[in-house]
Amino acid sequence: MKESEILDIFKRTGAFLEGHFKLSSGLHSALYLQCAVVLQHPEHAERLCKALAVKFKDMRPTAVIAPALGGILVSHEVAGAVHARGLFCERIEGKMALRRGFELGKKDKVIVVEDVVTTGLSTREVIDVVRSYGAHLLGVGCLVDRSKGVLDFGARFERLLTIDIPTFEPENCPLCKENVPIIKPGSRK
Repeated sequence: MKESEILDIFKRTGAFLEGHFKLSSGLHSALYLQCAVVLQHPEHAERLCKALAVKFKDMRPTAVIAPALGGILVSHEVAGAVHARGLFCERIEGKMALRRGFELGKKDKVIVVEDVVTTGLSTREVIDVVRSYGAHLLGVGCLVDRSKGVLDFGARFERLLTIDIPTFEPENCPLCKENVPIIKPGSRK
């Protein structure tokens, strides 16, 4: 898929939002890509995640894992496309962990996926979980990369859409200075 096609899907589904947003990273932004709005449509979820899965199919993963909440559908769809198990991590007392009977073993070859990556914090936490089980990290993938290409996860990093949306520290946010009401649309509160 071309990046223009992906961005068009976000715009057509109302998932490309304008306003004043507090990101999971704590940074502020005037634009936000709400992947959940796109992923609520099975045809878009399947198409986007298959396009991401193609980038990893040659690696033959045994598991695809994501942070809850935003990455669950991505993990499930990518796992289906590469014929692997789809897992997700949840926070337990603020720390990512596997629950619900999910396990990884030393023979597992794992891809960590996300809907959107900005600072990579949640992704790194999931990578730590994968490594804590002794599983082999094959790579990292996301639908949308907002990191400006600066992230290095120590493994192959694939994305469908790279977008440079300016972010601001709260103390330097022009929208805060204009008293524009802020919304926190992400899954981490």
